[in-house]
Amino acid sequence: MSNARVTQKVQLVGMDISEMETLAAMHNELPFRGKQLFHWVYKQQVNSIDSMNTLPSLFRDLLADEYVLHPLILIKKTGSALEPTHKFLLQLPSGEKIESVIMEEGKRVTLCVSTQVGCAVDCKFCATAKMGFIKNLTAGEIVDQYLLILNSINKRITNVVFMGMGEPFLNYQQVVNAANLLNHKEGINLSAKRITISTVGIIPKIKQYTKEGHKYKLAISLNSSSQDQRLKIMPISKTHSMDALIQSAWDYYYISKKLITLEYVLLAGVNDDIADADRLMGLIGNLPCKLNLIPYNEIDGLFRRSSEEKIERFINRLERASFTVTIRWSKGTDISGGCGQLAVLDKENFK
Repeated sequence: MSNARVTQKVQLVGMDISEMETLAAMHNELPFRGKQLFHWVYKQQVNSIDSMNTLPSLFRDLLADEYVLHPLILIKKTGSALEPTHKFLLQLPSGEKIESVIMEEGKRVTLCVSTQVGCAVDCKFCATAKMGFIKNLTAGEIVDQYLLILNSINKRITNVVFMGMGEPFLNYQQVVNAANLLNHKEGINLSAKRITISTVGIIPKIKQYTKEGHKYKLAISLNSSSQDQRLKIMPISKTHSMDALIQSAWDYYYISKKLITLEYVLLAGVNDDIADADRLMGLIGNLPCKLNLIPYNEIDGLFRRSSEEKIERFINRLERASFTVTIRWSKGTDISGGCGQLAVLDKENFK
């Protein structure tokens, strides 16, 4: 039996400031009441409509009757025994569940948000792919991960990465809307430099993102040194080729003048050979970018993490590259909260 909330109420989280001004006017309130509502939801980040004490009591009563503040319910919080990392299980109004992760490193507190329930791109090494695609999240359901988790940890979230469950650019407009809400100066006011959107390489959407001039950081999951290799582990390459992907990265740089991040998950015996490092340098060339190497986080599947010796040799080979190379050891792997490990495989998501 589903645990979905039976409600016809409209969700407040997800509305932008103009929508809230329209909402206020629709209920015979002056537009500035909509701006006040926006501040209460995103800047003050209250947990109840009744707490919005600068709004008239009759307006608050109406909001409580016809609207719901948070679209999501926080169900479970799981902490890592190895590091300050927590995974959160959240439920949508329709009953499906998603996961988000908080990672702490010094003063940096990064939230990894999901953008879909499941995922359609079927990367062979990713746990989310096992779910298949179920549905897109709304901008409100994406932003509410931030609001609910912020309240749970009682710490300032310094960075948000769109790298959880799902392919962000297959839910493009909702993801951009969510990023805009996170960045809005009269609301959450998270710097655009602290928001990163990642994609496996949906080229038409990369072009759209570039053309629209969004200020958020862009990352591409490359994960291979050749087209043939990428086809075997990322079927999306059939329609979005490696050459076209690299060209879209060049176009992004030429137009935005911003560095793009290329992510490369190291898979034992698949893409971690010295020859792969050489091909990778040839492929990327002198593209101004950052290459982020990610040792694979194992799931119940065929792929394995490269040995430390292989990883070290791969990194050393890339010392001659013209681009910046970093290595990211995922956090929360003991609670399946690392890169590529998020999945909700219970029956509730397969109704």
